[in-house]
Amino acid sequence: MGEAVVAAHNVFVYGSLLADDVVRVLLNRVPTSSAALLNGFHRFSIKGRVYPAILPVQNRHVSGRVLMGITDPELHILDEFEDVEYQRTRVEVSLLESSDKLQAHAYVWSNASDPNLYGDWDFEEWKQVHKESFIKMTMGFMEEQELPGSKPRVATYESFYQQDAAEKPRSLSNRRNQVTVTVSEVGDCSCICNAPPSRLKE
Repeated sequence: MGEAVVAAHNVFVYGSLLADDVVRVLLNRVPTSSAALLNGFHRFSIKGRVYPAILPVQNRHVSGRVLMGITDPELHILDEFEDVEYQRTRVEVSLLESSDKLQAHAYVWSNASDPNLYGDWDFEEWKQVHKESFIKMTMGFMEEQELPGSKPRVATYESFYQQDAAEKPRSLSNRRNQVTVTVSEVGDCSCICNAPPSRLKE
């Protein structure tokens, strides 16, 4: 008898999943990946969250990487991890090493008119400030998945960071002085950043 064909997916990641340590906690491995660019989107910070969101924005792009060879069970884990805040969407990305185009899944923010989206999100800052605690939260999420009636990831996240607040007083509230970027005109899944060009540097 022939072996069953295992579906393999490409997934474009641009936030916490850029960190191998987070991917390893979720998938128990680090898949092959390639640096890539997603055109026509912008990566926002989210008020009250340490991870980013992407939404379609004209003349913008998001740098990230494509995780390759993701199996169906692994894709399900990623779906559960991204939870209802994101919608898995088919996108076309450009591989930086070869300039080849590639079809991939990407997790796009579900609420295109969310007033909590602003500015840019910086991976290097996230690594220094939030990576360690985020890995602990992710480990808690995976432990929850083994339990009957497990909590969704958003609930796990909020519970973890509420408990962690006393130990880590620094939070996104420190960024209140940043200029807010609002999103509008998203009826046809294309949106415009109503912000000064200085807030959207290449």
